[in-house]
Amino acid sequence: MSGGRPRTSIGTYGEIYVMTRRDRCVAETRIRDADGRLRKVTATAGSHRAATARLKERLLERPSRGVNGALSPSTPFPALAQLWLADLDRRDLAETTKNGYRDHLRLHIGPALEHFTLGEITTGRVEWFLKSQAAVSTAMARRSRTLLNLLFGFALRHDALARNPVEGTSPLPSIKRAPQALTLDQIAAIRAAAASWRTVPGLPGPKSDGNVRDIIEVLLGTAMRPGEALALRPCDVADSDRGMVVHVTGTVVYTRASGTYRQPHPKTHASARSIPVPDFAAEVLRRRLAAIGPEESERTIFANRVGGPLSPYNVRRTFRDFLKLAGLDETGISLRWYRRTGATVVARGMGSEAAATFLGHTSSAITEGHYIEKDLSVDLTPATHLQRTLRPLGPDGTLLDRPAARGEADLLKFVDQETDEVA
Repeated sequence: MSGGRPRTSIGTYGEIYVMTRRDRCVAETRIRDADGRLRKVTATAGSHRAATARLKERLLERPSRGVNGALSPSTPFPALAQLWLADLDRRDLAETTKNGYRDHLRLHIGPALEHFTLGEITTGRVEWFLKSQAAVSTAMARRSRTLLNLLFGFALRHDALARNPVEGTSPLPSIKRAPQALTLDQIAAIRAAAASWRTVPGLPGPKSDGNVRDIIEVLLGTAMRPGEALALRPCDVADSDRGMVVHVTGTVVYTRASGTYRQPHPKTHASARSIPVPDFAAEVLRRRLAAIGPEESERTIFANRVGGPLSPYNVRRTFRDFLKLAGLDETGISLRWYRRTGATVVARGMGSEAAATFLGHTSSAITEGHYIEKDLSVDLTPATHLQRTLRPLGPDGTLLDRPAARGEADLLKFVDQETDEVA
């Protein structure tokens, strides 16, 4: 039937009427709600203007109006960013992850898009932005792409846009660099630099407390993430006639609000694991444990001068000093390379699946967690391979000289891309 009155759009309300009842003003109108039905909405106040304003506030708060009716194609990008950040605060994510998102949005994405409305941010404009970032850093461009997908996904869920402008942009270039393990010569050079760092008599400033020197031995022997090693406590170490086993139960993180602290769970569910420790790393931990009293079983083994967890930033800074002293500061070596090295040794000695389990990756843990009863025993074989290959005296480079194991490249690529951030 033609010629009838057109249907009111979802979220649209009609004319506002204001009546006076017992010295109070009552404003009312009808709105078509998200379920398609027309409903009357009223608001009461002491004046005509106040009643109308209060009614409009109630209309904006209705589900049919999206995020308080604040998002549409004409919305400026900063308004979307502000609403998304408010939603981010309510999400169950690690504070380090949230801070990373906030910083990247403030420093990189916001300045580039702040003068556009949502409808003006087309696929072509996003393409140009990502390419300009990729010319500086592929990693930065990838992070921007991830964040833009989250922002525009939020806008889509609230009917502000018909499509995500990030979709259809060109793939970002892949990093062709093959992940590398440390060589035995590099390991020996860093060990020598760590042993001599800040030991010269008369050197101004505090002398080395040996923390970072010992941390890199533990990293080399366990292939833990740096934050996991920093979070180790005496109660996480089990030492017996069969050897030492450490239990990964947390990680050290930093937030602006709380500073550096030990978080009582690691990066992922699979990251909570038990690791056999080769003798050279176990000796370091035994020496450290001997200096800690029984009443301090829940403090971190590696601690600052007041007994708190070490700052990951300070550990990395000292490690860079080791590299400079060893003449390796231009090689690109970082603490991540210790995890790569452990992964390489275990993969070539036992296969990539065993190495993935040793590292605490989720690939094989999914099947084990859902279909196989958990095996509480700890395979000591990885520690045997690591001890023979990476011990300080007489290391055997046979495994490192072997061809790469099947799946090793993918395993090391994953190690190269992961972060210490807790999801």
